[in-house]
Amino acid sequence: MSINKDLPDIEIVEAELVPEGEAITAEQLGLDLPDDPAEALALALRALATTREEADRYVDDLRRVAADFDNYRKRTLREQAALVERASERTLTALLPVLDSLDSAASIEPRSGTEEKMSAGVRGTLSQLLDILAKEGLEVIPTWDEPFDPRIHEAVLRTGDGDAPLVVTKELRRGYRLAGKVLRPALVEVAPGAPPMDEEPANP
Repeated sequence: MSINKDLPDIEIVEAELVPEGEAITAEQLGLDLPDDPAEALALALRALATTREEADRYVDDLRRVAADFDNYRKRTLREQAALVERASERTLTALLPVLDSLDSAASIEPRSGTEEKMSAGVRGTLSQLLDILAKEGLEVIPTWDEPFDPRIHEAVLRTGDGDAPLVVTKELRRGYRLAGKVLRPALVEVAPGAPPMDEEPANP
């Protein structure tokens, strides 16, 4: 924030308040006016013009200082928001292996009543954790039967032939976004999708 260092020193004096309706004398204003009314008026007008110019300069300087401070405040808020965003991104990225472990545990087919209860507990924990993280801006990247999008999907396997647009047929590992930014793309299997319903079949 820059402040105009060329501002003149201002002498602060105590001025007596003039009662309302009472005439102000030149002496009260610190003016030594000549006896000639025309010269006195010209001198008073020049003093008034000089005072107004100085006041305008001070107002302009104050406006520049206020604008500099407002820009500083906005820049500080942006930097604080960026710091919070980076901290959230680091924390959530560090939690992704935990989510992967819970995903793997939840995908195991239970073979007994005890395993079924454990699997239900894992699924419940995973769901609660995802709900909490969703409030912080984390979202799961959609995969199953979605059009393949290389910006959010990473295809590691392709099945089927054809030139139809690719669609996701299987999710191998979840992907996540934070406030629209991809933290990690989803690992997927893709295959050519069926043509749109309104597309006419090609002539034999």
